[in-house]
Amino acid sequence: MTSIALPRKIFQGVAKRADMFRMFDRHAMRPDRFDGDQSGVYAGEWFEIDETSYSYMLDILPPLWMRGPIFAMREFMTGSVTSVFYAIRIDDTVRYFHTYCDLSDPNSVEAMRTAIVDRETRPVRAMSREERLEHIWSTTADDYRGYAGPRWPKPMQGHRTIMLYGGQDGSFLKLLETLSDDEIAAKLPVHLRHLPTVLAA
Repeated sequence: MTSIALPRKIFQGVAKRADMFRMFDRHAMRPDRFDGDQSGVYAGEWFEIDETSYSYMLDILPPLWMRGPIFAMREFMTGSVTSVFYAIRIDDTVRYFHTYCDLSDPNSVEAMRTAIVDRETRPVRAMSREERLEHIWSTTADDYRGYAGPRWPKPMQGHRTIMLYGGQDGSFLKLLETLSDDEIAAKLPVHLRHLPTVLAA
């Protein structure tokens, strides 16, 4: 299933190198990975990284292009979507970000930068429901996340699933998008459970 929601923060906090590489293709297990245009799956995803990871990625291969503190990778994830890395000064601190931009849209790089600055300069630290779900998906091991297959009703097939622990009833799969507030809280690390909720982030 291909869904389009632009842009979207997929990890709360600063990802270290191991987490960064893991999130580069957090959709690798989806059943339709090689079917049709997959740009919408990746384009618009972004998360914060540390300076060490930013520098590492800049040095690993010559970039496709570099515009000041922004550079794009030569290797495309799919179609015209590739990794774009940013160093952005926010509240007098330089912070670093990985994003997926669709370079077929000449405005995508600047639009992404604007979206990051808007999201990260909010006066109140908060997470939307969508950000909570994306963080859960990003941090769950592959053995405990997947996609609804042929045993699910047709309208649900291809949607993301997550493994939940049901106490005496054992573990069971549930669609990620249908998690209750209590189930979301149980899946989040303690320091993120009580952040205020915003309608959009």
